[in-house]
Amino acid sequence: MKNEPKYSRWQIARKYLHYYFIASNGKGHGTHSPFVFDFIKNVLNNKQNFFAYEKVELFRQQLLQNETTLSIEDFGAGSSINKNLQRSVADIANHSIKSKKWAQLLFRIVQHYKPATILELGTSLGVSTAYLSLANPSARVISLEGSPQIAATAKKNFEKLGLPVQILEGNFDNTLPPILEQLPSVDFAFIDGNHREEATIRYFEQLTAHTNNYSIVLLYDIHWIVGMEKACHYIQQNPSLKATVDLFFVGLVFFREEFKERQNFIIRF
Repeated sequence: MKNEPKYSRWQIARKYLHYYFIASNGKGHGTHSPFVFDFIKNVLNNKQNFFAYEKVELFRQQLLQNETTLSIEDFGAGSSINKNLQRSVADIANHSIKSKKWAQLLFRIVQHYKPATILELGTSLGVSTAYLSLANPSARVISLEGSPQIAATAKKNFEKLGLPVQILEGNFDNTLPPILEQLPSVDFAFIDGNHREEATIRYFEQLTAHTNNYSIVLLYDIHWIVGMEKACHYIQQNPSLKATVDLFFVGLVFFREEFKERQNFIIRF
């Protein structure tokens, strides 16, 4: 499987500076969409210290101190760490799981919009999954993970945290289609695995066949890899979506008919 080129740190820094100066100020001023204004005010800028924050961040600290060694198998574009090697849980937690800022944004999105079915592509050790599950305890949360040992570790973590997360281990190409056939719809999808252009487009199109008016799809690392950025440009042209929000590291897709015409928002966060 061919690796796709990544942007250098210098290239990403230049991209971020461009984003910073063209993005709206993140306060909602001048935003003509009531939906996006509400998103900025009550999701992006919500400073409430939710109950789940302390619980999951304590869990993160425990992972950062866990020296258990796992054998890693990575089907995707990978991280800055080499693939197919022995890594400690602490090393994975330090380099591969979502930061507090982005994981807690996931929590606020789910807490605000209350999706009933949540599908995550890329479990890792389960920090982001825990935030998703705690944000709406009544939701069905399904998480897909390619690496067998990481999936097994995440499953144990969910059991310790008392979270009813369903985890499916295996290549997304094999696990995503059958689980989609079992679901009436996907209300929230978080794509954070196999950051390749063709794979990202394929997973998105498979998901959109099961979305509804209120569905949200969130993609991570949208400006990190050349192929991922190309995939996002392609996705923006998909006729089923109505609006996109670019937060630089994260991209969100909305399907709501209240957007009378296609709108793309770039917001500073």
